[in-house]
Parts: sequence; structure tokens; C-alpha cells
Amino acid sequence: MSRRTPRPLVALFTAGYLAPYLLPTVVGRLGDSLHLPPAQAGLIGSALLMSSAAAGFTFAGRVDRMGPRTLARAGLLLAALGYSAAAATSFVPLVVIGAMAGGFGSGTATTVAATGIAGQRDPHRASTLGLLSVSALAGALYLTMPHLGTGHALPFAAIALTALATWPVTSGLESGTAQLPTPAGQPRPAGPLPFRRSGLVLAAAMLCWSMAQNSLWGVSSRIGTDQAGLTEITVGAVFAVALGTALVGVLGAGALGSRLGRAAPIGAGTALIACCIVVSARADDLTSFATGEIAWNTLYPVVLSYLIGLAASLDPRGRWAVLVGSAASLGTACGPLTGSVLSQTAGYPAMGTTLAVALLVLALPLTAVALHTGGSPLLRPGTVRRRGGAPAALVAGVTGAPAGAVPQMGAPEQPVVEITVSTPQPAPTQEEFSTAGPRGGSAGLGQSSNANASTSAR
Repeated sequence: MSRRTPRPLVALFTAGYLAPYLLPTVVGRLGDSLHLPPAQAGLIGSALLMSSAAAGFTFAGRVDRMGPRTLARAGLLLAALGYSAAAATSFVPLVVIGAMAGGFGSGTATTVAATGIAGQRDPHRASTLGLLSVSALAGALYLTMPHLGTGHALPFAAIALTALATWPVTSGLESGTAQLPTPAGQPRPAGPLPFRRSGLVLAAAMLCWSMAQNSLWGVSSRIGTDQAGLTEITVGAVFAVALGTALVGVLGAGALGSRLGRAAPIGAGTALIACCIVVSARADDLTSFATGEIAWNTLYPVVLSYLIGLAASLDPRGRWAVLVGSAASLGTACGPLTGSVLSQTAGYPAMGTTLAVALLVLALPLTAVALHTGGSPLLRPGTVRRRGGAPAALVAGVTGAPAGAVPQMGAPEQPVVEITVSTPQPAPTQEEFSTAGPRGGSAGLGQSSNANASTSAR
């Protein structure tokens, strides 16, 4: 692939991630328009995201075989039909079925996008562009939807229209079932999953990390209206501003790149997010609510972009990117229900404290994986050894390093071939050397010396 990120991948990323970004207004409007308690409304949102995660687990490692264009178009069509059906009815079972069908379509589009992003020269840059696009679109929708009316139909219709608008862009994807090339132009290597232990730790931690994030995100609208006493229009404006600052954060992450590695942004960013969650969950007026939400939404996509890039760097075929993304979707799916249950049983402030403590604990394994697989931005002189090993493999984890350019950590050592060297001749003595010039005997040497002396005198 070229260094420039293909537009279809960014568009698919946007269409697949839009539903989680609109989750607060989806859950809030489902509860208001269908007269459901917060826990039941959150359960519908969880079912949508659970279906999206199921699509990722189903198609992980199968995108190349099924064809990226075919799979992406099938996912977009299912998303458009499912979300349209959920928007067109108020019968709760049909809303649930439509939301789950749409969620499976969104997850399919996200799977194709994640697989393609993993094959880019710079996975972090590609994921940053995708987050930039979806944040801008979601912010625009949060600004406009409160002025267009109430009810759950609007957010579902917006997601369905986004899926339909993405359809024409998929013509730029591969249509065949051959393996997608890596940035070096070679077929993607087959074989077992590399970095199994690190990948499993990252997937498990991402499940819990996403669940903590979306436990607050799923009830943020309720915190603003019930605890802070704000109107839906004011809450929507705060969300739009927060997503606007998220664009700044994503741009900053893209500009920063791999200068600090991945460990520092992931570990420190997760700790700062924990503090923002405590502030947002305790908000009782516009100032505290806006401060917590804006700070949190500024940091969240920055850390997420590094996590997506870390998962993509583990396997050039994109299998870990899809599996870790699906685990994150599974955690996202559990978020609304978890947040609703915690807030109903213990209150919003206690919920925020619980989530913050969980994030501080999760920062440790996430930072450890980043350090183990690609946290160091540069190799120190002399660390690349004659045989492929751990120091050489660190290059593969650096953002922008071509996949497959160096041996992976744990790869078999290269065989050493002995080369026979002939016995060197004895060192020549000083008498065997002469001055430079024509080799015409002693007379020639004398003429050359005289000529050099004459030249020096001039």
C-alpha cells in the first residue's frame, strides 16, 4: 500500500465507529421515547454493541479470503437496513432486532477498516485520521439533532445514512480474495498469531478499559440532565464542544507520533482519564460537567489512537487489530449496562470513583504491553545483533516501521554459515614500496622526483 492512507479505510472506520460515539443520545432517547428505565435503555445499547463485537470475532482473519470490498459492502448494507428498521418503529422487540442487525453491520465495516489499517506503513497515523473523521461527524450531529426533534429515530437514521454514504467509497477497496499486500509490497505472511501473550493481555485489558470508558459515556447524558440540571440542548452543546476538542487531541497525537513511544501516552493518558471521570461523575452544574466531559473527550481519542496502533503493530495481517478491537467493542457493549447499574445502585459519584480505580489498575498491563512490544521509539546504538532477537524486533513496534522489515520477537534465529578464508600472505617489507609515478626503472623514478620538486617550487 502507499504511504497515504486510502480514503475507503477512513470512511469505513467512521461508519463503523459512529454508533459508539452516538451512544449517549441513543440510550437517552430510547429511554425517553419508548418510556424505558435507564437500565433497559442501556441494555438495548449494549445489545447493539455486543452484536458489533460479534462481527469482529466472526470475521477476524477472514477479510483477505472473503474480499475486502464484498465484506465491507455487505456490512454497510446490513447497517443501513438494521438502523433504518430501528428508526421506523416504536415496538421495542423490533427496535432491539434492528439495532442488533445494524450493530453487526457496523462491526463488519470496522473489521475491514482495522485489517486494512494494520497493513499501512503507519497504523497510528491511519487510526488517527479515522478518529478525526468520526469525531468531527459525531460533533456535528450532536449540534444539529436537538434542533431537529426528539425521539430515537434521529440517531438511528443518522447512522444508517452514514453507512449508505460510505458505500460508493468502497470501490477503492480490493475486490478479489487474494491476500492484501504489506507496505513493502509483499503478501501478508501466513502462520500463527505472533505475540500471543502480549496480544491476549492487550485484548483483556482493552475489554475492561473500554467498559470503564463507556460506563460513563453511556450515562453522561443522564448526569447532565438529572444531576447537573441541564437541558438536552445544553448537554448536546457540551458534547459537541467536547468532541471538537477531541479533534485537537487527535491532531496533537498525530503530530506527536512515536516521539514518546507508546508506553508513556497510554499509561499517563489512562491515569489522566481516570481523574476526568471522577470530575464528570461528580458534576452538579454546567461548569463542572463541561470541564469533566471536555477534558475526558480530549484525552480519550488520543490514548485510543495509540492503543489501536499498538494492536495493529502486533500482526501485519491485522488479526490482532481485529481481535483487540472486537474485545474493546465487547467492553463498550457492557458499558451502558454497567454504568446504568452502578449509577442506580450507588449513585453517579460512587460510580465515577469505581471506574477511576479500575482504570488506574488497567494502566499497568497496558503500559507493560506497550513497553514489551513497541514502547521504545528508537534503538540504542549496538542493540541490533547478528542474529534476530528482541532488540531488533523492537523496530517492528515503532510507529511507521514497515511490517516484516525486521525479525519478530521470538522468531527462529538465522543459521550461521561458516566461510573459509584463505591464509593471508606475509606482510610486505618497507623495501618493496616505492614512490608514486611511472614504473620505468630507476631513471623513471628520478624523473618523477625531479618533476615533483619542480612543481613544489612553483
